[in-house]
Amino acid sequence: MASVLGMLEERETAARVRVEGLREEAARLAGVLEAAEIELDRRVIAREELMEGPGGLGCRDPCCDRGRGGIRARAGAGLDRAALA
Repeated sequence: MASVLGMLEERETAARVRVEGLREEAARLAGVLEAAEIELDRRVIAREELMEGPGGLGCRDPCCDRGRGGIRARAGAGLDRAALA
């Protein structure tokens, strides 16, 4: 019986180590995701400023509706986010 208990304790310890490693990886990935979201927001804003600024290019995209907040407001509404970068 003692060997079964020892084996269960070893497996529990291994599971704890794995959980801790996964928590660390999740925290790292959360930071990477946050940085990527900030970069995406900056690129969307830069493009909007280029389109809307003095002498800007204007919006030639039929999906762009300035009356409802422009491209940024519509970015999550069925548009391909990769195409916005």
